[in-house]
Amino acid sequence: MISSKIIIKSLVLFFFCILKMDAQEILTPEEAIKIALENNFEIKIAANNLTIDQTNVAIGNAGMLPTLTASVVDNNSIQNSSQTLQSGGSNQLDNAKNNSLTYGVGLNWTIFDGFMMFAKLDQLKELQKLGEAQLKLTLITKVSDVNSTYFYLVQQQQQLAALDTTIVISNQRLTLAQNRFTIGKASKLEVLNAQVDLNTDKVALLRQKELYANTKILLNQILARDTKTDFIVVEKLTLDEQLLLSELSALAEKQNPQLESQIISKRVAELQLKQIKAGRYPVISVNTAYNIGETQSSLGFVTQSNSRGFSYGLRASLILFDGLAQNRNEKIAKIQIENSTLAIKQQSISLNSLLATSYQTYLTNLELIYLEETNEAIAKQNLEITLDKFHIGTITTLDFRTAQLNYVNAKVRYSNAQFQAKLSEIALKELAGTINF
Repeated sequence: MISSKIIIKSLVLFFFCILKMDAQEILTPEEAIKIALENNFEIKIAANNLTIDQTNVAIGNAGMLPTLTASVVDNNSIQNSSQTLQSGGSNQLDNAKNNSLTYGVGLNWTIFDGFMMFAKLDQLKELQKLGEAQLKLTLITKVSDVNSTYFYLVQQQQQLAALDTTIVISNQRLTLAQNRFTIGKASKLEVLNAQVDLNTDKVALLRQKELYANTKILLNQILARDTKTDFIVVEKLTLDEQLLLSELSALAEKQNPQLESQIISKRVAELQLKQIKAGRYPVISVNTAYNIGETQSSLGFVTQSNSRGFSYGLRASLILFDGLAQNRNEKIAKIQIENSTLAIKQQSISLNSLLATSYQTYLTNLELIYLEETNEAIAKQNLEITLDKFHIGTITTLDFRTAQLNYVNAKVRYSNAQFQAKLSEIALKELAGTINF
């Protein structure tokens, strides 16, 4: 069994860590996701883009509403004028002033454009759905980043604990070596080796602390908050070991935002073709206006006139020839639809391939967890036996150091296996579009 001194030192270190943790914010995965959803800049930008798409969905933007225009036209002139009358006489005036003022309101309304306006409105609605899919993709990606970085911190925290343990053991080993040297049962070489190994463990601990601190900064950056914000994470990784490939594939076909975006893009291309085909139909519009006019002239038979009243009319136009532009535009639109169809198939195949490979990695990592857990238990038992033998001097320091490193490495591998399995779980849920946010 591990000596009582090591247990006491470990307990002291544990309680010190507990006191330090109490002074820090305990950040849970759910809280981290909540903060990211509120603060992350990419999420805010995607949300603003969706708001733009939602605002664009309006019948006026599709061309279904009339336009009402107010106008004022004021023309003035000063001219030298002369007029010859039928009677043979003449009129002449220098600096003759003329002015004309017309003002009013006019309404123009396209009542038929080959159903282009209806296709345009449907396209705007599809673009809104595309914005929703893109926002969903941003949310899933950012939540996935938060989860990956968060549980990477959990892994680093576990490795810190493992290195803390080996520091305690190395200190105990150095103390024993010094005591054995004092009473003449060990050489100075054994003390020096113990000191070198202790320093090596301290270097590893410092490197691990640096990695842990840098990862905390990275997570704060993803959460879009002050990078100096201090916090701690939970101690253990939680795994979902019940994922099934068939269920994930079915969900991905319905919920994967990238595949959903491709399907919507095809619908947008189809509606674009419908708008282009509208060019083969006539455009019919009605117009009406109410105008008031005033005219003044210094020379002529009529020196002043006024008018006011309604005007209305109907306009119809049909393009008879446009240099074959209509045919070219329709052909290009059909090719774009074909490309959208191919993109959907490509995305579907890629999605299923990623799901299959990620799921196989997920299963392998779950098996590795159980294997590394067993290895850690064996390494711990081996260290306890080796430590007892080292106390009575029946094994060499090299054998003891080997057992010590085996135990630390086993704990690190076990922690890493859990983390890799968590990454696989996150990747699968991201592909299936089922990450909870």
